[in-house]
Amino acid sequence: MAGKAQGMRITREKIVRLSHRIMDVLVASDDVEFIEDRDTIRQQIVTLLTNAMREEEKADAEVRKKITSQKKEIIEGSEEWDVLYRKYYTEELRRMGVHAAPEEHRRNQ
Repeated sequence: MAGKAQGMRITREKIVRLSHRIMDVLVASDDVEFIEDRDTIRQQIVTLLTNAMREEEKADAEVRKKITSQKKEIIEGSEEWDVLYRKYYTEELRRMGVHAAPEEHRRNQ
């Protein structure tokens, strides 16, 4: 559930490790041809992942702000909070140009 996963930020070390794994998959693929230096590509992957995490953090902060600005107090972890979080988070992703949240995408397949 989106609201319950808070506090699970990915550290820079984990992002770098993930970039190495992504490169391993790309190197192993017969469908990928490298026209740039592999380390340059891996560094770009780190940049993309880091930027995506920053955007996610901004979306999360905006959603939390919307929930706390409600007229009545909504307790984090409650069913109502979770429903609002998912609704506002999906809206925030759409505003950012992402058309479906991962949960929503899986449901529609």
